[in-house]
Amino acid sequence: MDIYGSKITNLIDELARLPGVGRKTAQRLAFHIIDMKQEEVVSLAQALVDAREGVRYCSRCCTLTDEELCPICSDPRRDQSSIMVVEDSRDMAAYERTRQYKGLYHILHGVISPLEGVGAGDLKIRELLERLKDPNVKEVIIATNPTVEGEATAMYLSRLIKPLGLTVSRIANGVPVGGDLEYIDEVTLTRALEGRTHL
Repeated sequence: MDIYGSKITNLIDELARLPGVGRKTAQRLAFHIIDMKQEEVVSLAQALVDAREGVRYCSRCCTLTDEELCPICSDPRRDQSSIMVVEDSRDMAAYERTRQYKGLYHILHGVISPLEGVGAGDLKIRELLERLKDPNVKEVIIATNPTVEGEATAMYLSRLIKPLGLTVSRIANGVPVGGDLEYIDEVTLTRALEGRTHL
């Protein structure tokens, strides 16, 4: 039943199509947008259009950017010998927040998932292999998520890259900080044991 009128209902419907936005959140956002000043609404709408029309993939690492090269790839201070392979741009952003990794990235835009019809050819693997021809590259760090698909993708990449003579490493995973061992699953505990470091 349409209790608000078609314009408000249409706005709620469009907002509810966004991932992670349920009907109640969409309604709350719609009412907030309606209460915004006219220039704020126009600015929001323009930002949406600008992002959709102006954002593209970095020609080197395949992350989202509005330039030919993203800020990380164009930064001469980054370590050119190391490339961390991640599933998407959000994973890259998570590593950047740690301020610990100083190398470059490569964004796959997904993982191999036969059940969802995603094969190796659907990912940015060809672009990665092209980058690995650069003699400056010495190490590839595979940082896909520790899911079945992420592990399968990591193994697939490892088999492709090792014959090139590069060092291939996989991020460690295990018990989270603040985690209680009693509630951690067996696979995670096993990984934590295997990935242990010396003190």
